[in-house]
Amino acid sequence: MIMNGSNLLGCPVLSLHTTEPLGVVIQEIVDPNSLSITAFFLDGPEIGDGETGDILETRSIREFSRIGMIIDSSDELISDGDVIKLDEIIKLNFNLPGLKVVTKKGTNLGKIVDFTVDTDTFKVLQLVVKRPRLKGFIDPELIIPRSEIVEITDYEIIVKDEEDKIKKRAAKEDFIPNFVNPFRENNLAQAKNLNDNTNNS
Repeated sequence: MIMNGSNLLGCPVLSLHTTEPLGVVIQEIVDPNSLSITAFFLDGPEIGDGETGDILETRSIREFSRIGMIIDSSDELISDGDVIKLDEIIKLNFNLPGLKVVTKKGTNLGKIVDFTVDTDTFKVLQLVVKRPRLKGFIDPELIIPRSEIVEITDYEIIVKDEEDKIKKRAAKEDFIPNFVNPFRENNLAQAKNLNDNTNNS
């Protein structure tokens, strides 16, 4: 499923063991080196109470559906200090929204206001950039594919080309629908079997 990163905030996290909600996502933890979400900070009545951690690693998510993120149990939740590599990422305090986006030639393209993410891999696929005021009258937002990014710093993201080339490349990106395809092979096979049985009877 492809969705905006902003829509992940407030997403429920449910336990497969108890079928009860454990909490909701309040912040993404993004690794700038891989440009992917590695974990989420959670909040809830029993989150961070000493027995249950407040961090959910994306690798612990069994399934992501329209009802939320499903994990085995609250035992999957961790706290600061449990995973050294994750602690290092958290210390970077890296957030995509608000970062400036410039080209290699130094042209200011605007600031990131959102991004799209693949909920199967939690990789960031595209950046949604709000244009500078003058350019924003004609085209208020620019969509920048992941493939255009050449460097990420604490303050800005540097992309390969000028905005006109980026627009053309973004338009060529394959579209992945964010809904279940009713015409998947499994469903087609079931429909074929149903038709065969009907014809034979």
